[in-house]
Amino acid sequence: MTPEISVLVPIYNVERYLEACLDSLCAQSFEDFEVILINDGSTDSSREIIQRYLDKDPRFSVIDKPNSGYGASMNRGLQKARGTYIAILESDDLFEPDALEVLHDAVQWEDADAVKANFWLYWSVPEELRVPFDLVDPEHAGETFCPSTEGEWLFYGKPSIWSALYKRSFLVDNGIDFLETPGASYQDTSFTFKVWALANKVTCIPNYVLRYRQDNEASSINSPGKVYCVCDEYAEIQRFLNERPELSERLMAIACRMKFDSYMWNAGRLSSELREKFLDRAREELTEDLALGRLDPGMLGWYKRTDLMALLSEPKRFLSAFGTYGSDDELTMLKHYWQLGGPSAALQLAARFAARRVVG
Repeated sequence: MTPEISVLVPIYNVERYLEACLDSLCAQSFEDFEVILINDGSTDSSREIIQRYLDKDPRFSVIDKPNSGYGASMNRGLQKARGTYIAILESDDLFEPDALEVLHDAVQWEDADAVKANFWLYWSVPEELRVPFDLVDPEHAGETFCPSTEGEWLFYGKPSIWSALYKRSFLVDNGIDFLETPGASYQDTSFTFKVWALANKVTCIPNYVLRYRQDNEASSINSPGKVYCVCDEYAEIQRFLNERPELSERLMAIACRMKFDSYMWNAGRLSSELREKFLDRAREELTEDLALGRLDPGMLGWYKRTDLMALLSEPKRFLSAFGTYGSDDELTMLKHYWQLGGPSAALQLAARFAARRVVG
């Protein structure tokens, strides 16, 4: 019997968190789903944990493959999936018990190509903590629209592919899959862009469907092999738009604004040595985008526009003053913390951000 939803779970050396992740699937109020566990050559006890779920729940299956990265794992899962809809759950995150139910209800209500929801920022140590992340704000909650013509704001949100549900036929018919670059960073960027660019109907709901883990130290991108993964993603977006002039006219400037934001956020996570090399490449690409009319500085806002011009005209000075870039994501989180717990809570979160960068 064909399941209604296929849940893809990419797994690589995540023994510390995997049981909690898979338990959150077993606890779903919606039961008509299959789980495809993609084991990307794990060398810890992840495979033994997987086997326990295979033995006790027939909805679980596994793909065992040599380590080849996140994008390759996700594409293998998409190829095997049989469900009408596709859900994604990272192996260190947790679905809320009603996650699949509310996503499924919403996508069916409007017969949408995809549904997008909110999520929690989640820490389990030193104590359990959840902070709401409102990708879908009250203004857009309950709306169904075409992102490429009516929902520019959606392109600028955190990709968060796991707080969504996708119609599988929509992905297959449009050839939407993941870029198979080495490492495991940013592979959701071009995937999400293509979904929003090609979807005719996306429904947005205010529900918090997932706990997005913030305390997994293994999730750092601070290694030379991963630094430029984000550049590969935007090169893929550029290729995608070049092949679709009708979309390029509407979306190229949006893609370039996204690129600037992503590059600055990426630079803020890197060590000083890696940051300098990355910003050199960012400056080359953004200079070309500006010269060819792809990047519109007027779309950036005054402080980002100032940063762009400083990077392009005085790169050494910009680097020395860069410090840690204040991403929109972090500012949103700090605002929520301030509202929930006042100044002291916001200061604690700011300290966590700082510690994460030092450790990373």
